[in-house]
Amino acid sequence: MDVVTVHGASLERNLAGDSPDRRVSVYLPPSYPTAKSRRYPVVYLLHGFTDTDDRWFGRVQHFVNVPAAADSAIGAGPHELIIVMPNAYTKFAGSMYSSSVTTGDWESFVAQDLVSYIDSHYRTIANVASRGLAGHSMGGYGVLRIGMKHPDVFSVLYALSPCCMIPNVNPQAAPRLRPGENPITADRIRTFTELEGASFGVKAQFASAAAWSPNPKNPPFYLDLPLQNGEVNPLVIAEWSANAPLALVDQYIGHLKKMKAIAVDAGNADEPIATTVRTLHGMLDVNGVAHTFEIYEGNHVDHIGERLTNFTLPLFVKNLAFPDGPSR
Repeated sequence: MDVVTVHGASLERNLAGDSPDRRVSVYLPPSYPTAKSRRYPVVYLLHGFTDTDDRWFGRVQHFVNVPAAADSAIGAGPHELIIVMPNAYTKFAGSMYSSSVTTGDWESFVAQDLVSYIDSHYRTIANVASRGLAGHSMGGYGVLRIGMKHPDVFSVLYALSPCCMIPNVNPQAAPRLRPGENPITADRIRTFTELEGASFGVKAQFASAAAWSPNPKNPPFYLDLPLQNGEVNPLVIAEWSANAPLALVDQYIGHLKKMKAIAVDAGNADEPIATTVRTLHGMLDVNGVAHTFEIYEGNHVDHIGERLTNFTLPLFVKNLAFPDGPSR
């Protein structure tokens, strides 16, 4: 496994002040050190909100371990893969893999800067038929957002428990707090120190606003919230809705039909995500987009390692192009 730093030209001059030099974890398959002439397909894997590549790659104890899942699912053999995960943790605890003057153009970072770096530094099969994109939660959102726009870069998509497919357009609703969380509302946060101590929901609202309703004239966060001084901002609601995958799907049906394979899943106890996954399944079905869909017994995180081993990675093995041609 490698840990490298990738400079993202797409992330330069972001108003949040996050570094455009991003840590990236790279899983190299067992044969990589010795099979010097062999080239490999690549799966780009996106982590969720508040997560990091350290957690997903086993350097911190977590609900999933990518190297272990890859070793178990694939091991050594003809269908080994390179797996790449960028660290998308930002000052707002997550990038939403979107394009924003506040957090940077993460969409282009993934689809252009990162892919270009990996293709130029590793023995990849540098074509769309050998690239896949997967992710969990915020990462699943990123898969749908980036994947449907870039069929020239990725050919296989797998969204695990994708969040944010339709925005919460009721900012006046009382927030659901976890035990011990600070009940302060988003519009009362004034500093990043206060934001760090806020509830998960408030942090998610700030990350969403930084990604989808940035405002370069509104320091220190450089964003507009959907609710400010007790008033709903209809422009912000419209901006968030315009970034929702369920609102984008109809515009990109032609792109989605170009994919070799698409899969989406969620645990039945993971609401409202399970409901939005069912809605996406229905939209793809109506439009004749071939895909795999499953609602399984579980919550947002309890089966992700198992899903990665038994479903996600096997989908890429089956559908990506390997050196001897597409897998069977």
